[in-house]
Amino acid sequence: MDNLTKVFKELLSQERFSSQSEIVEALKNQGFPGINQSKVSRMLSKFGAVRARNTKMEMVYCLPNELSVPTTSSPLKNLVLDIDHNEFLVVIKTTPGAAQLIARLLDSIGKPGGILGTIAGDDTIFVTPTRVTAISTLIDRIQDLFERSL
Repeated sequence: MDNLTKVFKELLSQERFSSQSEIVEALKNQGFPGINQSKVSRMLSKFGAVRARNTKMEMVYCLPNELSVPTTSSPLKNLVLDIDHNEFLVVIKTTPGAAQLIARLLDSIGKPGGILGTIAGDDTIFVTPTRVTAISTLIDRIQDLFERSL
């Protein structure tokens, strides 16, 4: 791990930076004068950084636990924790940070697969079926997609 990466991760572990410009300034103060916002943005993306509330309830950048950082190469069955439903809506629980990745996949299936749309948070997805798709059919399709029965 190079020195910039080490300092970057140490800064984010402090959970006190609410903007990329604050991170740029902190890195400059740590001896990295050539750092800019686009480099910080790429680093945030590379390491799976997310904005979350710290103990003071401020929205700050932080690094998720190394083991829970979802990537596009992670097996989907490892990202989806639970699938439940009522007569109108499917709710999918994922590992922290994986909901948007899974929702994007579901949205790509779209109406032909019985999905009208999704709403994703950090670890929860709401899936609405099309008018002509029964919830039970949609649940079966989603479970088949993630290669496991929940």
